[in-house]
Amino acid sequence: MTNYDTLNQQALALLGDEPDVVANLANISSLLFNELSDINWAGFYLYKDTQLVLGPFQGRPACIRIPMGKGVCGTAAQTLTIQRIKDVHDFPGHIACDAASNSEIVLPLVVKGELFGVLDIDAPIFDRFTAADETGLTQLAVILVNHLERMGL
Repeated sequence: MTNYDTLNQQALALLGDEPDVVANLANISSLLFNELSDINWAGFYLYKDTQLVLGPFQGRPACIRIPMGKGVCGTAAQTLTIQRIKDVHDFPGHIACDAASNSEIVLPLVVKGELFGVLDIDAPIFDRFTAADETGLTQLAVILVNHLERMGL
């Protein structure tokens, strides 16, 4: 089980006073990919021109553009709600970027009242993400959003 207190402290240390968004998202995706067990993708989709566009990530190549409301990421972005999906194959409109992914958690990131993007994590095993993961990742998302706001995004 992941120690989210430690992971989130690591995230704070990585972010520091660094203002570069791409560098920060790259480091956070790497941290998640290397610290979370049994996952095969961790990264960000950024909201641009009414759609989600692939941002920094770790894992296999991914879909580049996701329409709002489509798949797990588009649903999280459109509804601004966390999507914790036990079996992505049962999710209406699931977009299969990687056939090896079987479960997923997506957290919307809202900066200064506007959708910035989503944090997306996939796993090759079914029902990988627990309520504890959701809580810990929500805390990480808050840390990241607060940092982006503090850096003037």
